[in-house]
Amino acid sequence: MPGTITSFIPHYAPAAPTNEPLDYADLVIIDIAKAHTAEGRAELALKLREALTTQGFFYTDRIFDVADVPFSLVSNEEKRTYAANIKATGSYLGYKLRQYWHIDAGVHDQVEHYNSKSVYFRIEPIGLYSLVNRDVKKKQHPESLRPLLPEIEAFAKFNHIEILHTLLRLFALGLELPEDTFVNQHNYSAADQSYVRFMKYYPRPEDEEIKTKNIWLKGHTDFGTVTILWSQPVAALQILSPDGRWRWIRHIDNALVVTSGDAMEFLSGGFYKATIHRVVQPPPDQRGFTRLGVFYFATTDDDIKLVPHAESPVLQEHGITRRYDDADAPTMEVWSKSRTSAYGQTELQKRESGVEEEVINGVLVKHYN
Repeated sequence: MPGTITSFIPHYAPAAPTNEPLDYADLVIIDIAKAHTAEGRAELALKLREALTTQGFFYTDRIFDVADVPFSLVSNEEKRTYAANIKATGSYLGYKLRQYWHIDAGVHDQVEHYNSKSVYFRIEPIGLYSLVNRDVKKKQHPESLRPLLPEIEAFAKFNHIEILHTLLRLFALGLELPEDTFVNQHNYSAADQSYVRFMKYYPRPEDEEIKTKNIWLKGHTDFGTVTILWSQPVAALQILSPDGRWRWIRHIDNALVVTSGDAMEFLSGGFYKATIHRVVQPPPDQRGFTRLGVFYFATTDDDIKLVPHAESPVLQEHGITRRYDDADAPTMEVWSKSRTSAYGQTELQKRESGVEEEVINGVLVKHYN
């Protein structure tokens, strides 16, 4: 990650990788360094297309040190000052404090996360980033994070421009669309629902594990187009494989785990599947440790209507699966805020299969418990 380290902060020491013989998902590993040439992009596009049409998944110390600051160096009182009004605004910006989401059987979550937007803001029409109001922006963050904002900004931009845009070109090639089709819908300065998330899971009492059958976060899909997860060693993330079995995601040093979300499924007419994933209690040799995560949640520009790219030759051959009529398609902003405000707060309809359902903006959304 580019950028200058500006402040000393404590080092976060994660748990050692598990030695348990877990049933790991067999994921495709994408070497995005190959994406620097047209030949490499063509090769990767085919691998990526295969991964996303089956499972929806494929495969730095400093950023994890930064990620731990909003949890270990901020008091509970100050956290409450910066708590997001999630249900009212449909936005996670700021803190999502523990026990906000209902998991099951009266048990609420033990996960805390801090979500950050760009430090700077855009001046129209020349499109330059202003430093004049940096102090105003800093007041929107806990005091201990303010010296680290330039690093967080650089990290956000690196994820969006260098990683996300590279992947989006492969997504487009997989649909035989012009390379920049999805890139043009993901402008860094206009994707207001995109953000960096630092997320920390805390161990739970045994009685809560029993009540929830060890589920920390029930199976779900993300609302955006792409989620970038920086791999960390505490095993807890699982995906629902095509054979209906939940399988663990293996930790790989310096790797990224990438999932596709609802918005990408909508834009691809159901061709690229939104990844169904959940978080469970870690294996025995990692219990008692906190689990620190670093994410970049990517969305399109706010005003993009989430309609399929019907001009794709691939979709014309394979057919388009629509979750709603094109005329009723929500914008990215509407879908993002609707999913965010409802998650963990609404009454779900339980089915005999164990799947729980709700309808958001006329779209059936499923949760897997």
